[in-house]
Amino acid sequence: MAMMRYAPLIFFITIVFNCYAQPVSAIETGAQQTKLFVPLLKEKQVGVVANQTSVIGKTHLIDSLLALKINVKKVFAPEHGFRGEGEAGETIKGGIDTKTGLQIVSLYGNHKKPNKEDVEGIDLMVFDIQDVGVRFYTYISTLQYVMEACAENNIELLVLDRPNPNGFFIDGPVLEKKYESFVGMQSIPVVHGLTIGEYAQMLNGEKLLANNLQCKLKVITCANYNHKMHYELPVAPSPNLPNMASIYLYPTLCFFEGTPVSVGRGTENPFQVIGYPSFTEGNFQFTPKSMLGKAAKPMYENQSCSGIDLREFGSVYIKNAKSLYLFWIISMYQSYPEKEKFFTPFFDKLAGTNLFANQIIEGKSEEEIRKSWQADINKYKLVRKRYLLYDDFE
Repeated sequence: MAMMRYAPLIFFITIVFNCYAQPVSAIETGAQQTKLFVPLLKEKQVGVVANQTSVIGKTHLIDSLLALKINVKKVFAPEHGFRGEGEAGETIKGGIDTKTGLQIVSLYGNHKKPNKEDVEGIDLMVFDIQDVGVRFYTYISTLQYVMEACAENNIELLVLDRPNPNGFFIDGPVLEKKYESFVGMQSIPVVHGLTIGEYAQMLNGEKLLANNLQCKLKVITCANYNHKMHYELPVAPSPNLPNMASIYLYPTLCFFEGTPVSVGRGTENPFQVIGYPSFTEGNFQFTPKSMLGKAAKPMYENQSCSGIDLREFGSVYIKNAKSLYLFWIISMYQSYPEKEKFFTPFFDKLAGTNLFANQIIEGKSEEEIRKSWQADINKYKLVRKRYLLYDDFE
């Protein structure tokens, strides 16, 4: 009887799930559609911008291209390296990939943009990296530098698109130009709602590259994907985003990287817990430790932190909220004993403005803070729509 009572609701939920939660297996990434792009690579000297997410099924894109007799000349690796083993901010050195013998050029540290020598002899560049749809996640900064290098050296760029796991909403302050950095190079919201291919088209179309450059660009789109979907990544995009809970929480929790609050780097649950040693309102304990490839000397190393476990909250609530969750940032500031030390300059870099921190200091409500973003977000949405390759969530 109970099942019959709730049958209409269950049916409705099933319909909604089928419409909006397309299974990963039904989606084909750009890289999976080899028939569409491999012919474009024949007889070319190819450069590939790739990392551990650049896979076709369980096979790395590089291995697939080599098996197909494509002349891969060099591999370019972003933050975290070609195999994705470096922690955030770690200097990744170039070298030789031991499996393939290919030269790897690191695009991080003091060498974020390919120079003329790096791309010499390359006819076509392939970009295939899984992004998470957040302004301060640096893969889109690497994309911009690669596009500029291609434009300056008359090299065609082929982007193999991948779904955006946070592509079903837009939120956050829009970056002000004076806060431009590698963790925010364009005036877009924190959560921008574009795939990497759509973002590349916007950079080109709006002439946002340096010196108003435009590169010769082609995007191999995903099949069976739209922006209403919740796409679950088959491969972790970086060492400290190990699962979908962390990916959904990341747009909100990364702000804490500009505060004295730990986000769990150096634990088994990075970007899924928050806290610090003297926090008195926590119900969860964690102790950050140095972890190879994930956290070298993390904040509060070997110190017991009291905090909040957000794993379940991230998997369930945040995914469906379709917004940043400001309560934690506001409440952590309010509870911190030395408020004048809470916000560091890096917080403003992440936010792309100093207004956000000042609003929290002034005691503004979540509603007031969100309202202050809307005019800029609405302007951005008008630009964004011109470059969409997939049906939108609105």
